Amino acid sequence: MSPPPEASDRHVTFGWFDLIGEVADRDGIANDGIALTLGIPAGQTEYHDPFGDSGPRSYDFGFWVSPPQSTTFPVTSIVASWAAQTPGTSWIGVGVRGRSSEDEPWSRWFVLTRWAATDDEIHPTTVPGQSADGASVDADELKIEPERAWTCYQVRAILFRLVGADDRPRLTRLGIMTSAVQRGREADLPLTSKPTRSESVELDVPTYSQQLHRDHYPRYDGGGQSWCSPTSVAMVLSYFDALPPPHDYAWVEPMSADRFVPYLARRCFDHAYGGAGNWAFNTAFAATRELEGFVTRLRSLAEAEEFIAAGIPLIMSLAFDDGELDGAGYDSKGHLMVIVGFTDDGDVIVNDPASHREESNDAVRTVYRRDQVEMLWLRSSGGVVYVIRPRYFPLPPSPVEPNW
Repeated sequence: MSPPPEASDRHVTFGWFDLIGEVADRDGIANDGIALTLGIPAGQTEYHDPFGDSGPRSYDFGFWVSPPQSTTFPVTSIVASWAAQTPGTSWIGVGVRGRSSEDEPWSRWFVLTRWAATDDEIHPTTVPGQSADGASVDADELKIEPERAWTCYQVRAILFRLVGADDRPRLTRLGIMTSAVQRGREADLPLTSKPTRSESVELDVPTYSQQLHRDHYPRYDGGGQSWCSPTSVAMVLSYFDALPPPHDYAWVEPMSADRFVPYLARRCFDHAYGGAGNWAFNTAFAATRELEGFVTRLRSLAEAEEFIAAGIPLIMSLAFDDGELDGAGYDSKGHLMVIVGFTDDGDVIVNDPASHREESNDAVRTVYRRDQVEMLWLRSSGGVVYVIRPRYFPLPPSPVEPNW
């Protein structure tokens, strides 16, 4: 178990809410002993899908609000994770608000997502242009200015369905990652972590290349050259035998390679952000495949080694300039790849869906230097990973400051 972080260290916590027993306020919400769902609606509201063809539509809604959550450190970043079923005309919204001290008023509510498992009723999206009270939403992340950092927050979930329909959305999981970590080229990053094991370990995760889908279905961020995140998720789903069935992606061109990859790109697509790399949208999709998925930050690759030892691959978010990652053969302002193991020297074995820009699944597995990967990962995303696993796969023991 990791020691408690010092005051100057990287602070990260992650936790799931007790949706059934833990509540500050709710209206129009029932529960079935496992999940939140709509009861007698609290009211009706109109929503005009900015990416749809129709005008405003009227929806019944109900809401659930968490009790105030006190933090153990001043929080500068919040990312939500969820698992939900949204049949028919139903969808969900998740929002958050906070304050820097008990003497301060609450901030406004920030919308973190308007989400459904498909784009049949609404186009899943984040909401750009939200900035107030020292905080702003940047696609999948709420960022808070350090001098206005929150010490308390609340989360709100809203469930919707079209007026007159009897569809029942279900919210089964809602989690929050809070953190305060330095990022950017000027960040005071820790020294490269030491390997925790002397022998190599590698998980047998299938390899899929996003390059096989270059320029395919360009309405989803130009095509496969941008699909690192859903391609990485596809690899992890395949590892756990949880890929979607062929009838789900029957609309994909029959001659396409790995036809489930375009399907995942569509299902993970954030229409306001204009990309399939929204962290929470990817883990929410994984949850529709009966897996647990959430977004958190790790403090080092030493923590990542614990997941690999437990049989759980990780999807990491990082960015790098040309020449900063030996052997990659490309640069990226934001990229996802799967950590599948470590060499006996501690270097990182990855399934990199963009590896060498080659249009071949055989080019995906590669090994990158530990010091380069760790620096680029912590500097760019602050150590973000997707944790995706069946619930029967136990997580490693959590650190004292639990980030999983």
